[in-house]
Amino acid sequence: MIRHLVLFKLNEGVDRAEERVVRGARAFAELGGQVPDVASWECGWNISDRAIAYDFAINSAAEDADALQRYLDHPAHQAAVAQWREFATWVVADYQF
Repeated sequence: MIRHLVLFKLNEGVDRAEERVVRGARAFAELGGQVPDVASWECGWNISDRAIAYDFAINSAAEDADALQRYLDHPAHQAAVAQWREFATWVVADYQF
């Protein structure tokens, strides 16, 4: 299995209550159920007020590298990512477990 972790940081001046951010979070909340290659899916807003904390996280898994790539290439994933490009940056870690 491969764990796929993504941490998002909203751009300066962007508030998570903005409609575009709400739509982006909804797109990710629905994404796990739209891509057959996703073995597990969790996402949500950070609850910490620490300055180093990121704002939104995705914690997912895929069976293997091929399944992960199919997920990354899936049109629903590409559409969700396109929304977040407008208002956030992110970091990714993929590891086997």
